[in-house]
Amino acid sequence: MPILNSEKLIIALKKLSDFMIDPDQEFKNLIQSAANSNAWFTTAEVERALKALHKMLNQEDLEVWFKDIKVNNTPKKVGLILAGNIPLVGFHDVISVLSTGNIALIKLSSSDDKLLPALLKHLVAIEPLLTERIVYVERLKDFDAVIATGSNNTSRYFDFYFGKGPNIIRKNRNSIAIIDGKESREQLAQLGHDIFDYFGLGCRNVSKLYIPEGYDIKHFFEPIEPFKEIINHFKYNNNYDYNKSIYLVNLKAHFDNGFLLLTEGESLSSPLAVLYFEYYNNISELEEKLRKETAHIQCIVSNLPLKLDTPVLGFGQSQNPKLWDYADNVNTVAFLNTI
Repeated sequence: MPILNSEKLIIALKKLSDFMIDPDQEFKNLIQSAANSNAWFTTAEVERALKALHKMLNQEDLEVWFKDIKVNNTPKKVGLILAGNIPLVGFHDVISVLSTGNIALIKLSSSDDKLLPALLKHLVAIEPLLTERIVYVERLKDFDAVIATGSNNTSRYFDFYFGKGPNIIRKNRNSIAIIDGKESREQLAQLGHDIFDYFGLGCRNVSKLYIPEGYDIKHFFEPIEPFKEIINHFKYNNNYDYNKSIYLVNLKAHFDNGFLLLTEGESLSSPLAVLYFEYYNNISELEEKLRKETAHIQCIVSNLPLKLDTPVLGFGQSQNPKLWDYADNVNTVAFLNTI
């Protein structure tokens, strides 16, 4: 198998990044086709994903990222079971495998089976040495390691079948936001992106809000008003109507701005179109509480100087990860360098 080097891979990924924001007509048609197959993959949300990946694959960050990468000259077969909750969510795992010189055995999600193959086809056209390193499979076999992304339920299945070899098995995670009432209107407006981008379907989307005791919810609702058009999406609207009816029937106390429901709850994971919230009195006590939830939190959105191991991001940044912002805070490249 031809030998790869970092320089060629950086050039190829940067060219792919350029293609993401200026694709050819064939790929534009495919974006529409993806929307027809999966109603959550609207043109706007697919383009949002492409812009985020374009931003991730900038020249400077690629060069920094590759400093920690050892390109394997004896490629290993790495099975990838990809999620499909948001567009191109498995892209980072694929380029991590390819960038470490290994072979990606890709099990696509049926929810996202068009966009990624098309992007990788373009990548191979840019760098033909990658041709034999991308293999699509229906069932994983003859692999040296596995990276599998799924739910808490599927993780038990993954553990059973793949737990004996080198693996990264991801479970459900959620992201949270912590505010102290001193945020500007613009900051809270940016928080709207952390909540509503990709309709809130990603593990990096905020599903739980921590607010100081006595906080007036209207100070949160008013800045996020520009996101009200989300209610016009029929699947999101169905979830909103369903959850609202449940709360009304059960006399569950909640706030409602016409496109988002807020209700008090301890869980980190809220239903679609719902944001759980919880009051706090003391930041140190809240930090201690969150330390116990580290395994369930993907990232935290806040401007507060928090003392936590979980990544803390500024408002509006949860869906714009860097190359080194690894899912579940597990360094994928470090794992691949050891197999």
